[in-house]
Amino acid sequence: MFQHTCFRAMFAAIFLATFTLALPGAPAAPEQKTSGDSRLLYVAAPGIRNYLEYGGHGVLVFDIDRGHRFVKRIPLAGLDEKREPLNVKGVAANAATKRLYVTTTRTLTALDLVSEKILWEKPFDGGCDRLALTPNGKLIYLPSLEQSHWHIVDALSGAVIKRLETRAGAHNTIAGLDGAHAYLAGLKSPLLRVVDTTTQEVIRETGPFTDFVRPFTVNGSGSLCFVNVNNLLGFEIGDLTTGKMLHRIAVRDFEIGSTKRHGCPSHGVGLTPDEKELWLTDAHNRRLHIFDMAGMPPKQAASIELRDEPGWITFSLDGRYAYPSTGDVVDVATRKILTGLKDENGAAVQSEKLLEIDFRDGRPIRTGDQFGLGRKTVR
Repeated sequence: MFQHTCFRAMFAAIFLATFTLALPGAPAAPEQKTSGDSRLLYVAAPGIRNYLEYGGHGVLVFDIDRGHRFVKRIPLAGLDEKREPLNVKGVAANAATKRLYVTTTRTLTALDLVSEKILWEKPFDGGCDRLALTPNGKLIYLPSLEQSHWHIVDALSGAVIKRLETRAGAHNTIAGLDGAHAYLAGLKSPLLRVVDTTTQEVIRETGPFTDFVRPFTVNGSGSLCFVNVNNLLGFEIGDLTTGKMLHRIAVRDFEIGSTKRHGCPSHGVGLTPDEKELWLTDAHNRRLHIFDMAGMPPKQAASIELRDEPGWITFSLDGRYAYPSTGDVVDVATRKILTGLKDENGAAVQSEKLLEIDFRDGRPIRTGDQFGLGRKTVR
């Protein structure tokens, strides 16, 4: 009887561990690396407006496990009539389909992650903004450039499946890691809209928040959102189930001042993959502010000074590194800056459009996200 009980317990533990590792949005679990493994940071440029001084044009690739050293530059489309690069608005990738997607203000480009060739580039009515890709790699939620609508796009062909009107000033977009919902934020609305990825209809609105929603993130269970809003050095929290705003958290001991870009004090908020901390950008003070997520509301815990004004924040899949848009590489555990991203000429690289892609023997096996999404509990 004792042996039978132990066997059942051991089998259950193995099954649970295997199931957890299989979840597409689960935190990256430690696994034995082979000589053909690589973890790479893909940085799309120009990712600070159309400023070429922050990395030029293309997708710059850095080796995470070798001090984030520069590896290569992948040529990119997205040029205007004068053959000048348009500013990049968003980036997404999927390991199963081996696709990398980059939006500019006008077009969506698909690249093959293995051959690194451009598969297609397509313009869309109303332009393009920060896209989201479903975990299965099949659908893209493509915002117009601050216009009234989103396009729902077949990710393989680029064909439009549906046009979704919100009249909210389409902008930041997230596809939940469970694949069930997409989240749409507009520059002209205090509401965050939740879309059912099966019916392609807005099923819920969260808010209103105290001002128009800017960058935001969601936790792994899809129960909470953390949003930046205009005129707040801080963030607000919403319940994605009830639709209610729960908390407003302002940064202490730092003043609100002028910023180079975006026009709001905090333009960037992310959760560490384990959801133990929330990291917040502060452009005027050139800081990242860290909040302890042990309780609600989160408590301000620390601040890190950066080399320039941050306008975005995301993380490596294992949660070891934080990547603000300034190009600083921050050790999450020690909260120390380890290095700064530099291109093949030694110039400092900055971008608000970056994500991790892991490879095995030259083929993608796992992808991160441009948003700092919580990955603790994915449904």
